[in-house]
Amino acid sequence: MRLTTRSRYGTRMILDIATHCTAGPVRISDIASRQGLSTKYLEKLIRELKKAGFIASKRGPGGGHSLAMAPEDITVGAVVRSLEGDAGLVECLDNDDLCKRIDNCPTREVWIKASKAMYAALDEISIADLLKEGSFCVKTNPF
Repeated sequence: MRLTTRSRYGTRMILDIATHCTAGPVRISDIASRQGLSTKYLEKLIRELKKAGFIASKRGPGGGHSLAMAPEDITVGAVVRSLEGDAGLVECLDNDDLCKRIDNCPTREVWIKASKAMYAALDEISIADLLKEGSFCVKTNPF
């Protein structure tokens, strides 16, 4: 599995919100401008990140987005799973119908172990780890 732009941009968006929330909720248009990304694409990702419980949103004037969880409680692995699903490194791990050798594959265990190792490594990295200490906002009640 290759990590798609969904995971990369979603992680960048969470980092941007964590970094720029001192003045209140962060607008998607501001994130898009700072990150050089499409506002429409970020709007799609923010819905999934909200559904996963990472982001809280407020509508109207002064509205925007903030972290719904502390940065140390959000792992990169959890962000990737919320945006990509729990996909394996190779397609046959997710769809047994793709390979006729599924029951007698000499390399299947390698790909299973590699997938588990990738997610274990991503689960060890929190958003707080990616930020410099003290440079992020944590609100127990986002609004």
